[in-house]
Amino acid sequence: MRHVIALDVGGTGMKAALVGDDGALLHRARRATGREHGPDAVVEGILGFAAELRAHGVEHFGEPAAAAGVAVPGIVDEKRGTAVYAANLGWRDVPLRALLADRLGVPVALGHDVRTGGLAEGRIGAGRGADRFLFVALGTGIAGAIGLDGRVESGAHGFAGEIGHVVVRPRGVPCPCGQRGCLERYGSAAAVGEAWAAASGDPEADAAGCAKAVTSGDPNAVRIWHEAVDALADGMVTALTLLDPRTLIIGGGLAEAGEVLFTPLRDAVRRRVTFQKLPSLVPAALGDTAGCLGAGLLAQDLLTTATAAAAAPTTATTAEVSN
Repeated sequence: MRHVIALDVGGTGMKAALVGDDGALLHRARRATGREHGPDAVVEGILGFAAELRAHGVEHFGEPAAAAGVAVPGIVDEKRGTAVYAANLGWRDVPLRALLADRLGVPVALGHDVRTGGLAEGRIGAGRGADRFLFVALGTGIAGAIGLDGRVESGAHGFAGEIGHVVVRPRGVPCPCGQRGCLERYGSAAAVGEAWAAASGDPEADAAGCAKAVTSGDPNAVRIWHEAVDALADGMVTALTLLDPRTLIIGGGLAEAGEVLFTPLRDAVRRRVTFQKLPSLVPAALGDTAGCLGAGLLAQDLLTTATAAAAAPTTATTAEVSN
């Protein structure tokens, strides 16, 4: 049974699957990333995990995976197949695609975790059928994926979609990126959690707790939530002005608040638009499986491209003969 390896590498854990040609998940597995042992150990853990997945395919499906797709956090050069930098994993300039291809003996695609998750949401999740979409993940930070006709744009240097570093409050709160007033310093799950912890006096308080307090009418929670929604709406309107997406997909931890987030956010975006066309603003559908499913799509795209390339000379020869 032909299948591919799909691997989503996170800061603390890895999610993996073997995916069939029809998109069926034939096997799932998880493993700790092991970042406490250093970046070299993380890389070796990824290679070892991928090799185990290959062996599982041979044992249970009669053949090894035909390709592999891997999603990793941080800065990723998808064209060169290099994991450029990830603060939470400690690595720099790791030629991960080449290392995996050498270990597995098959073609490998390397992708950015949020862009890869956005690819899955766009093709088989909340954005299915949309020719243009923007996926935004509201987690510890904020990142996005720009979807164009079934693919995700990475940009000239691999930085496309970094909507969390759009400045929405000039001269505002300093951001680790070096700017002030970045969107993720106001509208991320981490930012909301920090503000609620300070306001409530509970150092363990988080964004989910703030959302719950909003529903009970706590004035501090309502204020913090309103400020976050306002910042998010400013960032979203900037994005839709530039990109004109048909569908705006919101995922990540903050989106788990459901309509506590989506109702005021839709209203705030609607109030801000003038000439722009209002996109559908919808919650992500795939949850924490999006990165793994997207990695599988990357791998399947490699096979589709290879098949098309192999067929091209035959088509050309046939045309020449017919002429």
